Amino acid sequence: MQEPIIRITERPKPPQPEELNLRFSERAVLELEALLTHYPDKKSAMLPALWIAQREYGGHLTSDAIAEVAYRLGRSYAEVEGVATFYTMYNKTPVGKYMLEVCTNLSCMLCGGYRILEYLQEKLGIRLGETTPDGLFTLTEVECLNNCGDAPVMQVGDIYCRRLTPEKIDALLEELRQSEAHTVVALADAEVQLHLSAQEREQIERALTQS
Repeated sequence: MQEPIIRITERPKPPQPEELNLRFSERAVLELEALLTHYPDKKSAMLPALWIAQREYGGHLTSDAIAEVAYRLGRSYAEVEGVATFYTMYNKTPVGKYMLEVCTNLSCMLCGGYRILEYLQEKLGIRLGETTPDGLFTLTEVECLNNCGDAPVMQVGDIYCRRLTPEKIDALLEELRQSEAHTVVALADAEVQLHLSAQEREQIERALTQS
């Protein structure tokens, strides 16, 4: 029996609607439609589309989230997955409500970045890459956060925590436990809003109130 010919120029097709469990909200669809006008083709909007998906799917990109982006942009699952897995800013596995991203590059290392990391591990009872049992905090080590003058530095959602000490960390963790700000989902939303103009955000709000 003759083997079928596989052409390397043929790309996998986008998933079909009947194969998907679509979860983008009405707001998300309107945001994506606005973002598509910024680019020459749908493929070019993949990074902000992945930020929308990370927000809509609760903080990380499930296989359904990647499939939905592929469907809405008319790309294959493999192509979107390749982009999502290339960038560390997209979470491919479940994470805590807050991501504690400690910089340990040169300046932060010299100013105690690893001591801060060790303190957090002891304080939270977890190791790098793990999440606390209550689902609040995931601890990670990151490359330079470009704030060397305030080392050691840690990113938490959309903020930088500078010149860290154990006392500052204790206060920060207590504040986060009482807050809904600076979450993984809030960061994804902030990234989406940065890609939209003020006029586009206003138009989306009007459309939502009229629907």
